[in-house]
Amino acid sequence: MVEIHLISDGKQEQERLITLAASVHPLMDYIHLREKHLSARELLSLTERLIGAGIPAGKLIINDRLDVALASGAGGVQLAWHSLPPAAARAAAPGLRLGRSVHSAEEAAEAGEQGADYCLFGHVFATACKQGQQERGLGLLRAAVRSSRIPLIAIGGIEPGNADRIIRQGAAGIAVMSGICSSADPVAAAKAYRAAVQNYSGTAAVNIAESSGGGGEQA
Repeated sequence: MVEIHLISDGKQEQERLITLAASVHPLMDYIHLREKHLSARELLSLTERLIGAGIPAGKLIINDRLDVALASGAGGVQLAWHSLPPAAARAAAPGLRLGRSVHSAEEAAEAGEQGADYCLFGHVFATACKQGQQERGLGLLRAAVRSSRIPLIAIGGIEPGNADRIIRQGAAGIAVMSGICSSADPVAAAKAYRAAVQNYSGTAAVNIAESSGGGGEQA
């Protein structure tokens, strides 16, 4: 099953973010709170409000803040390079789902060795969120998938129309930010992503095998 992760963009008013997240969560596997401008107290309050709005706590992933994830009962934490290393986070929270943000095949391999449950690799395609930064492309994505011993979720410029190109490289899922958060109709956008993923989930294993054998799609 290919996963879809929704990443908050840090630009929404809290009421709109709560409404948006509550409306699309049935179509998402995880929702990441990437609200860097909020204090720990504010982020905890937001997390509790999202849970109160009907979003299962296990679906919520807190960016960087292990303390907030533990205090709120959220499902996991997304570790950046300035965060605790996965081994230290695992020691502090053995039952928490740990994600690690990576940008290369070497970093993807290291994340698994350090005890992360999955890694978030990007940015794959050009995106307004990373203006002026070179996208890593499908070739580097494929190399990261092959190097990783844990599931790899791809992020960056992913749309319903190109999601199949991600899955064909062996990614375990996609992460979306502006494609849903900036949409005039977030529910319709979420449905489009879910349909795109479902269309290719059945052929993912075949595509991975072909890629491993040298017959996969070229970057």
